[in-house]
Amino acid sequence: MAELMEYKCPCCGAPIEFNSDVQKMKCEYCSTEFDMETLKSFDDDLKGDKEDNMNWDKASGNEWQEGETDGMRVYSCNSCGGEVVGDDVTAATSCPYCGSPVVMKGQFSGDLRPDYVIPFKIDKKAAKEALTAHLKGKPFLPKVFKDENHIDEIKGIYVPFWLFDADVDAHVRYKGTKTRVWSDSNYNYTETSYFSVVRGGNASFERVPVDGSEKMPDDLMESIEPYDFSQAVDFQTAYLAGYLADKYDVDSEKSKDRANGRIKGSIEAMLRSTARGYTSLIPENSNVGFNNGSFKYALYPVWLLSTSWKDKKFLFAMNGQTGKFVGDLPVDGKKFALCLAGLTAVCTLGTALATWLLAMM
Repeated sequence: MAELMEYKCPCCGAPIEFNSDVQKMKCEYCSTEFDMETLKSFDDDLKGDKEDNMNWDKASGNEWQEGETDGMRVYSCNSCGGEVVGDDVTAATSCPYCGSPVVMKGQFSGDLRPDYVIPFKIDKKAAKEALTAHLKGKPFLPKVFKDENHIDEIKGIYVPFWLFDADVDAHVRYKGTKTRVWSDSNYNYTETSYFSVVRGGNASFERVPVDGSEKMPDDLMESIEPYDFSQAVDFQTAYLAGYLADKYDVDSEKSKDRANGRIKGSIEAMLRSTARGYTSLIPENSNVGFNNGSFKYALYPVWLLSTSWKDKKFLFAMNGQTGKFVGDLPVDGKKFALCLAGLTAVCTLGTALATWLLAMM
């Protein structure tokens, strides 16, 4: 079996985990608190990690079929001896038998070790309260959803992110138009003028995040941004105790396309915002160049809440540092149809009124 790292209280021997309120390791049994620096030696020990090499004769019994165990990892809990099963990207979890928080040591050694971690600032209770607040003020939400919807699972997880830095030069050419409309007693006139609009500039981007987990929806992770990187600290495995964590399964090379798209879209939007006064502005050519590109590997805190209602699953996410909460909700079809009918009636009335006023001129 692979090796687990567990943090034990030297006072009472109970498991200790990172407490987001005091920003220290804390024993939930005797309430003793430990400064993070006192646990740094655990991380130093990771550099010399080696896999066990203990071979036994083949035992009798059924064999796994080819490919059946691909991606499976089995660990032995140091507290109770129970087996902890995870996949090949699970880096922190808890023992299903005794609940002890555990960190899979090998998952963060060598090249897989993160550079930074942003610790959790918000606890599970706040995440539940955020879900309740998220349901308020939604006019198209079915009334019974608040009562019948129930939380299937809530978990705090450190999500792997690649953080990209680059100096960017951009040059964009647009086809712009300006339209002027007027009329006299006989005719209505429309004059359209065409322009070649050129914009160029440079900007520096720092720590553009791209999540490195195949399991996490990219749009959901981007929706709970931004994170305050000033509160990031050098990675220590102690921060993972009491939470789930994954190592990346989308490497930096595969993440570059998404980072490129985010950076390119941002600088093009910045340049477009400087071209004002045009009726339309259509990009004809865009050239974006990167200089001094680099990237780092970090873990960001996320609360994930899975709920169900009428055999449908709903996934919500909350930024574990800032509390920003997002997630899709069901729509009451009848309410939406009535609202749409009302808007259609208003628009029809407005069009009729405008037609009548033009006829009177």
